[in-house]
Amino acid sequence: MTDNRAKALEVLQEMLPEMLGTDNDRVQTSGFAAELGELSLDHVFGGLWARPGLDRRSRSLVTLGILIAQRATEEIKVHFPIALRNGITRDELEEVVYHAAGYAGYPAASTARLAGQEVLDFDEAAARDPLRHMKATGENNPG
Repeated sequence: MTDNRAKALEVLQEMLPEMLGTDNDRVQTSGFAAELGELSLDHVFGGLWARPGLDRRSRSLVTLGILIAQRATEEIKVHFPIALRNGITRDELEEVVYHAAGYAGYPAASTARLAGQEVLDFDEAAARDPLRHMKATGENNPG
């Protein structure tokens, strides 16, 4: 395993462990263009997130700003929880969205707000009352 690959796996394990397969050395993907996950592991997580120069908190802020400007809804949904793991508070995430409105436009900020509302409110509801939340979402296996 290359040093870059080891760094990538370490970063991903800390920021997004649910993306790793059971052996923790590959991204869990299958189907159409499944290799994209492996490419992102090597290039994005190993090549960018593991670089010195910016801490992960700062990288999360930069990443969210870029994703909001691109209206990359699915990626925003992934990066809001990553940002929380990297030490950014919910209030700070809201400020990122507000700030982006002035530079990326209100439609882009509104898209990010809806994405954040979906993933962050979902997590808060689950944290407050996991059993009721599982029933409401159709999940019936608590463990």
